[in-house]
Amino acid sequence: MSSPEIASLSWGQMKVKGCSTTYKDCKVWPGGSRTWDWRETGTNHSPGVQPADLEEVVKKGVKTLVIGRGMSEALQVPASTVDYLKKNGIEVLVLQTEKAVAEYNALAAQGVRVGGVFHSTC
Repeated sequence: MSSPEIASLSWGQMKVKGCSTTYKDCKVWPGGSRTWDWRETGTNHSPGVQPADLEEVVKKGVKTLVIGRGMSEALQVPASTVDYLKKNGIEVLVLQTEKAVAEYNALAAQGVRVGGVFHSTC
């Protein structure tokens, strides 16, 4: 099962190929996507992305996980979150969201088992 392409990205809006939903923030993995609702884990811009935000995507068997920090990189990614991924044998890329989406799409097109969590504003 391949990772779905991110079809479009603009401030506050993301579309995933094959999905009718427009996301503000989203999680993607081989074979699926869904809204990334920060309220589920109590996530805020600081301290930022927590392992709990990534568990669902990690469980899908991804080899690489791309984290989009927002258009202005306001979303923090603590070292403990990066360590969590590395301890699970997952390569992690932390980038500004436009760059993160481009990198994610390139990896997905190469057939890499890639997942991502993307913040589409600030």
